[in-house]
Amino acid sequence: MSVYSARMAIRPILIAGDARLATAAVPVTEFDEELATFVDDLFETNTAANGAGLAANQVGDPRAVFVYDLVDETGTHRGHVINPVLETDIAPSRDMPDPDDDYEGCLSVPGERYPTKRAVWAKVTGVDKTGAPVSVEGTGYLARCLQHEADHLAGLLYVDRLVGRYERAARKMLKRHGWVEPGNSWLPGTDPDPFSD
Repeated sequence: MSVYSARMAIRPILIAGDARLATAAVPVTEFDEELATFVDDLFETNTAANGAGLAANQVGDPRAVFVYDLVDETGTHRGHVINPVLETDIAPSRDMPDPDDDYEGCLSVPGERYPTKRAVWAKVTGVDKTGAPVSVEGTGYLARCLQHEADHLAGLLYVDRLVGRYERAARKMLKRHGWVEPGNSWLPGTDPDPFSD
């Protein structure tokens, strides 16, 4: 029996301030049972955290992998992308976001939300856990999620994209929480859900 055939595991999610979240991911070159189990772990962790998506570096793994699992006005979207390449209809913008419609949160900035400008349409191409080509594209919430997860793998948190008063507020919030240094994490399913209302 393989060591990797055991059940899925929920992994701790790193919180802002950890250098692994600010480090670009490394391409995946081995497509094996361990990778498949890791993808399952990402799904399990994301589900336990009530997340829309989760990138590998959020659980301390350097590989270029993310999962997504969300519902929007067009339906249910669930999948994973390895070695993703992002394409959008506009370049990232420093324009002010709409404070009513552009709110975004992150499992690595737990419990916080800020208006964040994103492209309306996005497409990600890459491969799945077997090495087969995959492509996912969408608008609205799915497009926001794809951009958010691709940013993680580039070493960016959504708070790095904030502008104006939102950028200033986020900087103060990070200091207030002590999320400017490594060593902080939370465990979905064990720790309280930081986004529950």
